[in-house]
Amino acid sequence: MMETGPPLLEVENIEKRFGGVRALQGASLSIAEGETVALVGDNGAGKSTLVKAVAGVQPADSGTIRLRGREVAIRSAKDAGALGVEVLYQDLALANTLDVAANVFLGDEPLWLKLGWFSVPDTRRMDAETAATLDRLRIDIPDPKRPVANLSGGQRQAVAIGRTIHRGRRELLILDEPTAALGVEEVRKVLALLRSLRDEGQTMIIVSHDLEHVFQVSDRIAVMRQGRVQAVVRTSEVTKTDIVRLIVGDIEDAVA
Repeated sequence: MMETGPPLLEVENIEKRFGGVRALQGASLSIAEGETVALVGDNGAGKSTLVKAVAGVQPADSGTIRLRGREVAIRSAKDAGALGVEVLYQDLALANTLDVAANVFLGDEPLWLKLGWFSVPDTRRMDAETAATLDRLRIDIPDPKRPVANLSGGQRQAVAIGRTIHRGRRELLILDEPTAALGVEEVRKVLALLRSLRDEGQTMIIVSHDLEHVFQVSDRIAVMRQGRVQAVVRTSEVTKTDIVRLIVGDIEDAVA
């Protein structure tokens, strides 16, 4: 983890209302470059609302967001993408009828031939660059020409991450429940992939309800409760029991 200079991401006093409900009540969090922070909390604690505010999907009503010390306005997913913020939601947004390479290049296909409205994608280049991306991430998909609908859950997660990485290094990668609904072996592979990204210095926020997985991949854990970040602790200095007690409010909040 790199700790020189300002934090890569700072959110300060973020507020978000849905009608009469205050989903975020002055939420604040900072993340250093190259750090992996797990965001945990009970249902309704504000985890998804906070990451959607950072991602521009549900812009904050008030508060400040800074990237590398510079205040930024994130009012849409397009704004977030232009700033290098990428989110992988549980549905992964894959085109199920297309193969792996087509999904990795989705919306950004290189062309072999273009004549007016008629174009032919450069499938050879797409296949080669996809193979290189999967190899870099140590992802094994025996038959990448199969439609992604026929891949396992872990393989689909890997394809979605591969698409993000192929498009260029992201300033911040946010993953929403990346191990949800996966089998034991698939979970192992996805966690290995996340550790690989962390070792490469990719800054990440991982939203998860599974503390076992959180402890395997995170540098720090941010605990949300009642729309606020109530505690931020170093993963190496706490136990799962400590985190559970922080989630339910049984022990004094701590900041690390």
